[in-house]
Amino acid sequence: MPVHQAKFKHNDEIGMFARLIFAVVNFAARNGLNESRGESNATPKELARTTGIRGETFAYWYLRRHGYTLVARNYTVPGIKGEIDLIGYDGRALAFVEVKTRSSAHAQSTPEDAVNADKRRNLARMARQFLRSRRIDSASCRFDVLAIESRAGKKPAVRLHKSAFGMVAESSHQYR
Repeated sequence: MPVHQAKFKHNDEIGMFARLIFAVVNFAARNGLNESRGESNATPKELARTTGIRGETFAYWYLRRHGYTLVARNYTVPGIKGEIDLIGYDGRALAFVEVKTRSSAHAQSTPEDAVNADKRRNLARMARQFLRSRRIDSASCRFDVLAIESRAGKKPAVRLHKSAFGMVAESSHQYR
């Protein structure tokens, strides 16, 4: 088998695997991603953390299912608050993905509303550090936001916003 045919076969197998795993994850999330209060005596903060972790796992497989090749998860930089949830290639573009999961308890705002100016600035700083530390000079980069709304008893509603915002300028350097 020629090399290019073997590469396509390998990519098809990876795609089938990602579709299969996402089908399992999607089925498991059919009644929502959040734990109900009756299932646990956890605090609201612990419940929110559990929902967030489930949301990130759901997002990982959702993105894999949609062709992303993920290279990092929960990337942190000392001295910068927060983390980049997922980093991966969507085709030739390197996407820094912020995942926001909300349960119906947060109905007054959308998950996207949580990606405010401070969050965008911190994400941009961490993204620049990621690029520097890996000596990536000429990649096409963007910031995506994956919003998940989880309602008890229903499948999660998912919205993927590609190129949700640009790099925030730092000192005299302008990044896009």
